[in-house]
Amino acid sequence: MDFTYDEDLVAVRDLAREIFADRATTDRVREVEGSATHLDESLWQELAGAGLLGLALPESYGGAGLDLAALCVVLEEQGRTVAPVPLWSAGVASLAVASFGSESQRDVLLAGAADGSLRIALALEEFDGAAPSAPRCAAVHTGEQWNLTGTKAVVPSPFGASHVLVSATGHDGPAVFLIPTSGEGIAWEQTETTTHDLAGHLTMTDVAAEQLGDGESLAAVLRLAAVALAAVQVGVADGALRLAAAYLSTREQFGRPLATFQSAQHQLADCWIDIDAMRVTLWQALASLGEPDAARAALAAKWWCDQAGLDVMHRVQHLHGGIGVDVDYPVHRNFLWGKQIASTLGGSAAALADLGAVLAREEVAS
Repeated sequence: MDFTYDEDLVAVRDLAREIFADRATTDRVREVEGSATHLDESLWQELAGAGLLGLALPESYGGAGLDLAALCVVLEEQGRTVAPVPLWSAGVASLAVASFGSESQRDVLLAGAADGSLRIALALEEFDGAAPSAPRCAAVHTGEQWNLTGTKAVVPSPFGASHVLVSATGHDGPAVFLIPTSGEGIAWEQTETTTHDLAGHLTMTDVAAEQLGDGESLAAVLRLAAVALAAVQVGVADGALRLAAAYLSTREQFGRPLATFQSAQHQLADCWIDIDAMRVTLWQALASLGEPDAARAALAAKWWCDQAGLDVMHRVQHLHGGIGVDVDYPVHRNFLWGKQIASTLGGSAAALADLGAVLAREEVAS
């Protein structure tokens, strides 16, 4: 299978790389981490002005009419610079509205999502160990509307968002629902994550909600989220490897650059192989979206990028020696991002267990 970028994706990659390289410098990231919101709002608006927030949204709402692959190209570039913007979560949420939302939901939300004037947060995880595919947050249909009750954990960057896409289980099974970020029955508890994101724990008590799509929508949103996270992790790992290569090329021991030592070269080669495998499984998952093997491919990408991504982070930090654990040195941020991504939506063990279940069902069906 040919995973070479077409002309559109090359143009998207080059534009995103230029913006992130110029705007998400180490000094700027450090400055944003100390701000009130921990979000680079000026970078967010620049991405919007360049048309990168609406790449996967319909042209009728100001988007580019591309697909998740275009968003993943941007996410990989973001990962290289660990730029503090909620791109993966807002991107998946807005794409879910475009794919499963009603006409009125699309009219209210998508134009603003494309031009950066509003964001949609994504609430897919809970505290009690429930699998993301089987949320314990309850959705009750009263005859006129849905009401949600429960708690969602560590919602990425909800403050400043206008709506939240929430997973919950109703009488017909799990689904996704749309609620505003504030209103009766909605309470937030702010928390800071490993990546310095200001996340929020969301508690809902009989909150009026709108269902998004049917019972299959949650599985599709989880696949989108898994692939998007894999794209960010590819970029984070690739950025870390480049930092290690540059560091080892300039540091010397016994009068020779550390990069000339065979043990260091082997470590870098292992990292390169892992990242290449991560990228292959990512693009296999993108190519399989909408196909019968979509769930299998998305879980394989999630597992590879959780497990191999974290392995790369550990190797790279080891190759940096003592400076690798210096919180002011750039590679430390890559490690923090890689660590958090590797545990989001259950982590590698959960992805592997889910993949095994999918393969078992396919074997029984055949």
